[in-house]
Amino acid sequence: LTLLLGLPLTLPAEPPACAPLRTLPLDNDTLPGILGHWIYIASVSRHPHYLEQVKTMKHAAFSYFPGSNEDELNATKIVRVNETCVVRNTDGIQVFRHNSTLLHVDDQRVSMAEVIQSDKDLLILKHFHDNELGLSLSARTHNVSKEQLEEFKAQLHCLGFTEEEMFFTS
Repeated sequence: LTLLLGLPLTLPAEPPACAPLRTLPLDNDTLPGILGHWIYIASVSRHPHYLEQVKTMKHAAFSYFPGSNEDELNATKIVRVNETCVVRNTDGIQVFRHNSTLLHVDDQRVSMAEVIQSDKDLLILKHFHDNELGLSLSARTHNVSKEQLEEFKAQLHCLGFTEEEMFFTS
């Protein structure tokens, strides 16, 4: 009995297995759920251009709304960079329903993202920029629960990021 009780202490502790991130299927039922207003909460990436932008960002909010056709979204983004407020309208975010991907081209820079299945009041995007992965967390309100933040942290760990690499807005 003593041997059996002590056995777990002698085995090396293995990190928990990471379940693959589940992409939200983008269809007529789910697409309306990502429309509307979102508050940017946190992100993680190693892409140099993205890091340059996010380091100066103090607050960000954005809204998705339908584009000119059913497979297109438009967005309005409001960002406070230092003490300057910047408003940007983005047209033509392409929705690829077959692989649940969003695509946008801005200044010859291609940005792609998958919407990750999560709580209806959270928007987790897995970003692809020039072969660099990233993950962002946005919410319908300025705050997320401890459990929601822990879910995001678990996902970023599974992608090989550390909590020290996370950027938060105020």
